[in-house]
Amino acid sequence: MDVFTPAERSRVMSRVRDKNTKPELMVRSLLHRLGFRFRLHRADLPGKPDIVLPRHHSVVFVHGCFWHQHRGCKAAVRPSSRREYWDAKLDGNVNRDRRDKAHLHRLGWRVLVVWECHTKSENRLRAKLLTFLKT
Repeated sequence: MDVFTPAERSRVMSRVRDKNTKPELMVRSLLHRLGFRFRLHRADLPGKPDIVLPRHHSVVFVHGCFWHQHRGCKAAVRPSSRREYWDAKLDGNVNRDRRDKAHLHRLGWRVLVVWECHTKSENRLRAKLLTFLKT
């Protein structure tokens, strides 16, 4: 059973952002400090990647562990209420992510997924980004 009324739940869900989230801003800030230049949310690419580095022919998706179901992450636990709704919603997100990533690969783009939980450590994130972009 949901602890919120439908109106309260609607208000809470309307505040969930899909752009300019804290993890995304952290990745962008770090990339900029490392000297990389990029474009944001290019609608002409599959999945509208969060960060596009045209010079490196690379894209970065910054995924929330819950919304994109980061396997093995404690933040990816599915709600126990309205099970059918959440299973369809979250499975749809995962399938769409898989399709978009495959499409980008077919177009010749390199793809990196940065999970929300990986942004907790700047050193770990820096290493991951540099390894991806220097190869």
